[in-house]
Amino acid sequence: MRAARFYDQKDIRIEDIERPTPGADDVLIDIAWCGICGSDLHEYLDGPIFIPSKGNPHPISGEEVPITLGHEFSGTVAKVGANVSDLDIGQHVVVEPYIIHEQYWGKENYHLTPDQNFIGLAGMGGGLAEQISVNRHWVHPIPDNISLDEAALIEPLAVAYHAFERSGAKEGDVALIGGAGPIGLLTAAVAKAHGVTTIMSELSKKRIETAKETGVADHVVNPAEQDVIEEVMRITDNKGADVGFEATSVDVVLNTLFSAVKKAGVIVNESIWGHKPAADLVKLVTREQDLRGTIGYHFSHEPSIKLVSEGKIDLKPFITHKIALDDLVDKGFDILINHNDTAVKILVSPTGKGLDR
Repeated sequence: MRAARFYDQKDIRIEDIERPTPGADDVLIDIAWCGICGSDLHEYLDGPIFIPSKGNPHPISGEEVPITLGHEFSGTVAKVGANVSDLDIGQHVVVEPYIIHEQYWGKENYHLTPDQNFIGLAGMGGGLAEQISVNRHWVHPIPDNISLDEAALIEPLAVAYHAFERSGAKEGDVALIGGAGPIGLLTAAVAKAHGVTTIMSELSKKRIETAKETGVADHVVNPAEQDVIEEVMRITDNKGADVGFEATSVDVVLNTLFSAVKKAGVIVNESIWGHKPAADLVKLVTREQDLRGTIGYHFSHEPSIKLVSEGKIDLKPFITHKIALDDLVDKGFDILINHNDTAVKILVSPTGKGLDR
């Protein structure tokens, strides 16, 4: 079967590899769609980061480069192992793509356990391939009213859901989301679904339009045209936002949140920073704010699926491009690296099915 394989920085090859064989506890999945994540771009430009380098196999998967990429994917059940009795052939599913020591599965903070990594980064197959075999524990069925292309966004939605949980925000609160990229937009969607008023700060024209057209933002502020802090104070009657979300890994955005979020408010950092930010921590201290980290997800897939199934979140408008596996680098990565203001989420079809010809 065909797969996208990471060898080194700017060295991703589409090549033929052996099809996976499911074990007794596994589910073989025909992959329909796989999203390109920001972490995939980081690996392409600066990696290997999460990907185990040559001579340093991952302690759980035992794998090193080359690695099959892709961790945001959906598909249909092709075959189940002898011990799997609760899934049917042809059933639509998504995968919680963790690589975790089995003794931690389902335990408190399983996403923070030793050697934790991700399918599609540290081995065990990946979504940028025609098929994958995954232990049943990590496979989540999706209802028929969620299409397979939308389902490929459940994984990043789970990231946003967990970040929202970390904030402690509640109905009636006001949230300021710095950055309307995929995670920022999905965070706003989760917040809106929970009755939170959302303010988004964003420079990109395309992403501003998406925030407005999808309705996930009650207010959108362009920092090039307006003072974000002044606008937040105007909207909140000088109270400030109750919670803030940093989704850009840009210093000025983080520091703006310190000023725009109320005293004793909560700021959640969602970004994976490629540099050490110049953070104005004096404001954090003097305003007694909480700065919280968030990573991945923790029992977040099921509630995320429920939000979409119940119609509280519509994922389809966030899908801006659909491409073939052969176009992964020349179109997918190129758009997101050099023209990212024109895209939100790019989906890849490993088999070419579902693409307009």
